[in-house]
Amino acid sequence: MVKTFSSLFFVGKSVLIRRKIFLLTVSVIIGLAILAVLILASLIFGAKVVTLGDVFASLNRLWIFGRPLQSYGITLPSYIDWSLDTILYYSRIPRTITAILIGAGLAVSGTIMQALVRNPLVDPYISGVSSGAAFGAVLVLLTSFFTGFFETVSLPLAAFIGGLGAFGITFIIYKSAGETPTGFVLGGVIVGIAFSSLTTFFIVTSPKELHGAMFWLFGSIAYVTWNVVWILLPVVVVIILVSLFYAREFNVLLLGDEQAAQLGLRVKWFKRIMLIVAALLASFCVAFTGIIGFVGLVVPHMIRLALGSDHRLLLPLSTIFGANLLLVADIVARVAMIPSELPVGIITSFIGVPFFAFLLISRGKRYAM
Repeated sequence: MVKTFSSLFFVGKSVLIRRKIFLLTVSVIIGLAILAVLILASLIFGAKVVTLGDVFASLNRLWIFGRPLQSYGITLPSYIDWSLDTILYYSRIPRTITAILIGAGLAVSGTIMQALVRNPLVDPYISGVSSGAAFGAVLVLLTSFFTGFFETVSLPLAAFIGGLGAFGITFIIYKSAGETPTGFVLGGVIVGIAFSSLTTFFIVTSPKELHGAMFWLFGSIAYVTWNVVWILLPVVVVIILVSLFYAREFNVLLLGDEQAAQLGLRVKWFKRIMLIVAALLASFCVAFTGIIGFVGLVVPHMIRLALGSDHRLLLPLSTIFGANLLLVADIVARVAMIPSELPVGIITSFIGVPFFAFLLISRGKRYAM
């Protein structure tokens, strides 16, 4: 009898594992197929719309020569649009890669935060990272203290330092409050309000033009360069891979701190490390593109409502669909008001709010962390 029950248990477990693998495989294939289509759309659409054939021809030239032929002094026949090489190489390709990295980073950061705090309403910015980054960025934009080379790096550096500083204050409050999820959320709210007030004070009292500051506060990928790509790529990829490695620990943590400790997880140590990892990822993303909201909230919800809370599914799929969501938003931001461009953070909110409401209403009764 015991052997019968044990065999049934292991059969059931193997069926469940196979089902998880099947769901993950199908979802990844679908997500990557959508991503491929969106990458092509991102290269095609903009202030200048080009054909798919021209894009492939230009990519072929860039693949062979490494950069636009114009930079080599090579003159192309008049029927070839050599200016497209320049547009793709210096603008659309780095912009597309950046959108993928930022979307994936924010989605994974939101997933980590929601697991650690055990609150589905948490996003990557709950730790005060966005408010601190905004304060640092606005301080640089409105004071113009740096010039020359430092003018280029001062904005992302100030935003990154501001975001980490705000998280540090939140973390101190969190530790002082007994390291409870509620303490972390409330600490983040307090710190966020404080830094938002300081940012508003500087904007209101500054006589300078505020368009640049407001554009940054709503997030934009319009001015990224290859330098940004090479800085973002290793950091975002490494942090996402680290989070994927700890997917099982995130699942254990959802059982509760006591049960997780009984199963061998060093709960306090794990939470502290992962909070720092999530805050670093969010701060890094915000530093280069401004505050892009809703990606870290809606994407984990979308995956969780569709496939459940297993982080072995949730984390990799959040990576892919976070990239998809931000690519869609960036394409819309480019074409919605040609020749002008909207901040991409506005588009993510317009896309995220109704979609999230639909998911919650249609699947809300079956929802669980």
